[in-house]
Amino acid sequence: MKALGVDKPLIGVVHLAPLPGSPRYGGSMTTAVRRAREDATAYLKAGIHAILVENYGDAPFFAGPAPRETIAAMAAIARQVRDLGRFPLGINVLRSDAEAAMAIAAAAEADFIRVNVLAGTVLTDQGLITGRAAETLRLRAALGATVEVWADLLVKHARPLVAQEATEIARDLVERAHADALIVTGPRTGSPADPEMLRPLARTAARVPRIVGSGITAENLARYWSLADGFIVGSSLMQRGRAGGRVAPARVQTLVEARRRLRRRVRRDAGPRSKGSRSKG
Repeated sequence: MKALGVDKPLIGVVHLAPLPGSPRYGGSMTTAVRRAREDATAYLKAGIHAILVENYGDAPFFAGPAPRETIAAMAAIARQVRDLGRFPLGINVLRSDAEAAMAIAAAAEADFIRVNVLAGTVLTDQGLITGRAAETLRLRAALGATVEVWADLLVKHARPLVAQEATEIARDLVERAHADALIVTGPRTGSPADPEMLRPLARTAARVPRIVGSGITAENLARYWSLADGFIVGSSLMQRGRAGGRVAPARVQTLVEARRRLRRRVRRDAGPRSKGSRSKG
């Protein structure tokens, strides 16, 4: 992935505390900023390669554009996280406000955005959501940004209105919506992805990276290792393995070490052929 420059990176998710305007907002942006910086720092110290910031604490989410106060708060926090260093940084504005994410990414000098629904229309717990790929990519061009767009394929907590093969949806996301990467998830937050969804993508969407976006743990990482190009991890790295919690450094270190063991094993099994092609990470 160009935005990351690492082979099979681990992308840690910072689940932001409820932000101004959301039902559970605690009344202090200072606290929200401090929590985000602390969680991002815990990830980086443990060896995570990239950070994805998302407003998980703002549930229930909007099917349409996120409100202005959410965008302003996320931009302020993302800038604070960016100031921790020059690691790859991503933005996800829930439920699926790609244009807001792109604007925040440009302002915070982030490297990629995650878009739950980039193209097509799906039925979600927020109602119908229709992708805005045209508007998002035109905004990127207008801003002169180099931010990558990572698109969910059959995003969790959602159902397509019309039955369609995942490979055909993937083709449309890559060829017509110009996604820079595809994300495969399980049906719900923290649930494992189906490996069988990843296998055909190596042929039908070979030009872009394939990322597992939910359910990754130290115990099952090996199951996806040969099928994916990267791993977005949140819930399993938080206290008690629960989404929306604080990052648990010990859990992060366990996952990072599991990745290191897998890389060593793969290089050992490859033998001399791997010496000239080792990549960063």
